[in-house]
Amino acid sequence: MENRAAKILYVEDDLNLGYVTTDNLQLHGFNTTFCKDGKSALEAFKKESFDLCILDVMLPEMDGFELAKAIRERDKNVPIIFLTAKTMKEDKIAGFKTGADDYMTKPFSIEELLMRINVFLKRSKVNAIDGGVQPTQFIIGKCKFDFDNLKLEVAKKTNELTQKEAELLRYFCENKNRVLKRDEILKNLWGDDDYFMGRSLDVFVSRLRKYLKEDTTVSIENIHGVGFKLNAV
Repeated sequence: MENRAAKILYVEDDLNLGYVTTDNLQLHGFNTTFCKDGKSALEAFKKESFDLCILDVMLPEMDGFELAKAIRERDKNVPIIFLTAKTMKEDKIAGFKTGADDYMTKPFSIEELLMRINVFLKRSKVNAIDGGVQPTQFIIGKCKFDFDNLKLEVAKKTNELTQKEAELLRYFCENKNRVLKRDEILKNLWGDDDYFMGRSLDVFVSRLRKYLKEDTTVSIENIHGVGFKLNAV
């Protein structure tokens, strides 16, 4: 897959793991900036434009959660993947709430990391190589959704979406008024349907509901034990 030298910000305080992972990313053609702490990573992010960020959670100077919040204040759209040695579900859900799009638990395989990176870049303008043409403009109820520019207009207020929020909303729009099973959504958008991915889906659905609540003609219905349904005219 051609990645057109996508620029990645990689933050890891374990130097051995950091250098090995950086080498592998560069061998696969990614322009990788490696930082050893959260503070220097934020400075790098302020100076350059990145296509994707890979953040360890436990970092000196500024932890991964703080770093993700700071990144989101400057860029709501850049995909963020968390790396964590922790297995507590609270930490992973906290990561998604700070604006992360995905997570991986250490130890991880380089092959899986590359796969997840390419999933995000394939959906972005860096690696837009999909064969089919998907619609990018939607009208749902009284709302206007512009997928390309990651904007959702509700009651004359424009909300800026993250890449993952936009992908989920587009999937709902493409399947409007149809019951979507949880595992169908997860496999199509996350590539996996494990427990933590399911919890992250709930976080993103909750965010979309907050955006849409001003339009009473649109709702994301929870179909108990099955999945979700976007009700809209």
